Amino acid sequence: MAEEKSALQSAREWVVDHKLRAVGTLWLSGIVGSIAYNWSRPGMKTSVKIIHARLHAQALTLAALAGSALVEYYDHQQGSGSKVHQYAKQFISSDGSSQNK
Repeated sequence: MAEEKSALQSAREWVVDHKLRAVGTLWLSGIVGSIAYNWSRPGMKTSVKIIHARLHAQALTLAALAGSALVEYYDHQQGSGSKVHQYAKQFISSDGSSQNK
């Protein structure tokens, strides 16, 4: 009987497999959330609201990219390696010739 994965472990695996999608989703949600927050603040011009939303989302994206780099580093230290090495082992034989010709 296989072990049940926790929700946190499942989410972590999804983020590892879909790093760019996760960062893009975080960026989009950051833009939407920041625009919603800035729109509730009266006395600001629309252009300033949009610029603030972009800056908030940009900071959130940088944090997400740093987090993604930390996950990749952690996976590399744990011995699972990166996907590049896994794909290289799968498609390139030890003599350097490609298996898919």
